[in-house]
Amino acid sequence: MQTDPGILLTDLYQLTMLQGYFKSNMDDRAVFEFFVRKLPLGRGYLVAAGLASVLDYVQHARFTPQELRWLQECGRFDNAFINHLMDFHFTGDVYAMPEGTVFFPNEPILRVSAPISQAQLLETRVINLLQYQILVATKASRCVTAAPGKLLVDFGLRRAHGAEAGMLAARSCYLAGFAGSSNVAAERLYDIPAYGTMAHSFIEAHDSELKSFENFARAQPDNVVLLIDTYDTEVAARKLAALARRLDQYGIRIKAVRLDSGDLDQHARCVRDILDSTGLSEVTIFASGSIDEYELAKFTQAGSPIDGFGVGSKLDTSDDAPYLDCAYKLVEYAGVARRKHSEHKATLPGAKQVYRRIGKSALMCEDIIALEKESPLGEALLQAVMIGGKRVTEDYTLREIRRYHSQQIQALPVVYKSLRAQDTYPVKVSEALHKLGEETDRYIAGHLKLELPSEL
Repeated sequence: MQTDPGILLTDLYQLTMLQGYFKSNMDDRAVFEFFVRKLPLGRGYLVAAGLASVLDYVQHARFTPQELRWLQECGRFDNAFINHLMDFHFTGDVYAMPEGTVFFPNEPILRVSAPISQAQLLETRVINLLQYQILVATKASRCVTAAPGKLLVDFGLRRAHGAEAGMLAARSCYLAGFAGSSNVAAERLYDIPAYGTMAHSFIEAHDSELKSFENFARAQPDNVVLLIDTYDTEVAARKLAALARRLDQYGIRIKAVRLDSGDLDQHARCVRDILDSTGLSEVTIFASGSIDEYELAKFTQAGSPIDGFGVGSKLDTSDDAPYLDCAYKLVEYAGVARRKHSEHKATLPGAKQVYRRIGKSALMCEDIIALEKESPLGEALLQAVMIGGKRVTEDYTLREIRRYHSQQIQALPVVYKSLRAQDTYPVKVSEALHKLGEETDRYIAGHLKLELPSEL
């Protein structure tokens, strides 16, 4: 089964529009911007993520001979247009907020300027890549905020919606502050630390629970993390003192125990007491099982003696906010500002920049959406990442992005970090952009009036 769908991983209307542009000889420069219309319920911010994936896609977007042959055989497109696609490659510019940036509704986080055929064809895949990674990175960031100082590991690979999602989720979680992932491929490709323990099946395969612990410890002497809730959690915890003495003869230490079922807080308290009373106070407790930022907050507030968490299903599926109300829209064509007036979906015209102002307390105080060519109104968030189809910046490492995101979160006022945020961060529109909106409205109204039938 083919796993790489290539450039045809797009909506049909992208290609039908491209043929329309081709036949009409329309390929002037266009500007498209990606933005989120509104925050999911309870979220006070979003985290920019997925730029690396987008740039890789844009840089290598080509039609293969096999894809062109399929387009010809499907019967929807004429040969002249298909031949034209043979030379397709991106020659435009891309500006974007760095990954890890905190952002808010209506702020463009990605701006593409290119001949309209190139910029248009990117739409579907750009949204596909950015939306998912923003959702997971934001949820992971909220988890880090909810459980300060705790070891957090992405456990969601098996619940992710496909292999690509599992890889992108591991990366998004790590850039947002997670310690690592259970995903081995993510360690190989992204250098994300891999974490793993054992499954219940390993214990069930043994006739003796204690023997299963010992066999695992001998096989993994540097990472002895034992799952102790297969049968009776507290009984298993009491067995560890004798096991620890036996393992100590071989220089092997029990690193942690893992809880995966039941009342995790109650079990953790009982297990902590048992470990401390049997001389195993250095052994930490790791928990997993249907955990998200809300559960993490409860454990934190209760002072639960759990040292780390595996966060899985609800994270990699962004359970409580599985999609974003986001868009990639045309804002300029052939040097003329464009905007959409659809009900509840109006857009701001013109190529734009987002400026951020920092208050005296070193906290973010407001953002301003302005025209690209306005005088700076604060720190410019959109940066050039591709000019003339070529990358102009080196990729930040994931560790650099982690540090940058941590700085962003530190600068975000606490009210917007609440898990049930109700306050809205101030995002203003510059006077010049307001004025351009009015001019664009007059331009649109004038052309619409010219097109009305005389009897109307």
